Amino acid sequence: MPKLKTKSGAKKRFKVTGTGKIKRKKAYKSHILTKKGTKQKRRLGHATVVSKSDENNVRLMLPHLV
Repeated sequence: MPKLKTKSGAKKRFKVTGTGKIKRKKAYKSHILTKKGTKQKRRLGHATVVSKSDENNVRLMLPHLV
């Protein structure tokens, strides 16, 4: 069976933590920032962990993690 290719969009968006969880950036931080509050923009700056329900789909996009 041939090697599976990694989805190039996924490899740019996700990183794996030391414990095996998948980190992602939060959405809504790229443009139209003038109408968003400082507190909201500050919260959106932090990375978060991919939810349990989405984790399997992300792992399929990144075959080196499976």
